[in-house]
Amino acid sequence: MTLKSYLWGMRISAALSVAAWSAVVYNINPEEAGIVGQILFYLSLFLALAGIFILFLTWSRRKISGNERAFAHLGMSFRQGVLLSVLANTLLAFQSFRILTWWDGLLLVAGIFIIELYFLSR
Repeated sequence: MTLKSYLWGMRISAALSVAAWSAVVYNINPEEAGIVGQILFYLSLFLALAGIFILFLTWSRRKISGNERAFAHLGMSFRQGVLLSVLANTLLAFQSFRILTWWDGLLLVAGIFIIELYFLSR
């Protein structure tokens, strides 16, 4: 698979995920849908944010290091995009359950940072 085909696949997937998330936001009433509506919301938001973060991180690494090493950084961009999406979704879920405080958010950011440091040290 070439870099161009991977990036086009990610763009199409991200666009479909954003469309699915916006469809969930506009068409599902959270008071009537219950837990299924919340699962659909968080799942579609996770996929949309992951696609956007992966594309942004890949683009920024291509701009910094040039095109010659862009394919080598795809795994790192994918992992960091997914971790950022997990962070954003977890913070949003904490806020929806009314348990988000500044130190909970800081602990979550530290936990994600430690996970990333683990992968970078391997």
